[in-house]
Amino acid sequence: MEQDLINYLLQFVTENKKEKMKEVLDTRTRFLTIVLEDIFQPHNASAVVRTCDCFGIQDIHVIENKNRYKVSRDVTLGSAQWVDIIKHNAKGNDNTLECFRKLKENGYKVIATTPHTNDIALEDFQLDHKTALVFGSEQTGISEVAKAHADGFVKIPMVGFTESLNISVSAAICIHQLTLKLRALEPEIWQLSPQEKESIYLKWIRRIVRKSDLLEKEFYKKTGNID
Repeated sequence: MEQDLINYLLQFVTENKKEKMKEVLDTRTRFLTIVLEDIFQPHNASAVVRTCDCFGIQDIHVIENKNRYKVSRDVTLGSAQWVDIIKHNAKGNDNTLECFRKLKENGYKVIATTPHTNDIALEDFQLDHKTALVFGSEQTGISEVAKAHADGFVKIPMVGFTESLNISVSAAICIHQLTLKLRALEPEIWQLSPQEKESIYLKWIRRIVRKSDLLEKEFYKKTGNID
């Protein structure tokens, strides 16, 4: 039924947009995902969202223990509609711990980006496992909870007087480097499954078709099914 709905809605999508969405879907991945912990400045988090879209990362996990994230549309330039932003913000929870637990249950290694005694230089990091890359706040970096529960640490080697980069710059460097490693792997390792592609494709179509909710009601009425 989902494929039938997709076919119905596609009549309201231009051929160029159809081809572009399918082309982008073939480059999308969940093998690598990004985690943002308590990012203080919304435009920095929004810049990371834009980078994820540009390099094919579908999921971004946003941890909100102290700071709330709101999309800065002037920065994302529409990219937020093409990625999945998963927020972890339950009251009374340590949302960092809960986020890490869910990621590990789904087979991810949680790798924190921070200088650490046991860290690995970015260029030496082996992307041989599903990886969730964690970035901390601009003010304090990742939390002590994140450090305690991460599976490993990675850093960007620097040789200047300044020892840190803006969070959006750090994320862009890491994402670019790791997606190069990613695409050197066999496609079946990192590409989305057919079911994931279908689900995301429908989500995208719903977002670009005007009054898609009304069109869906019309579709289910015609087919005699209830969504």
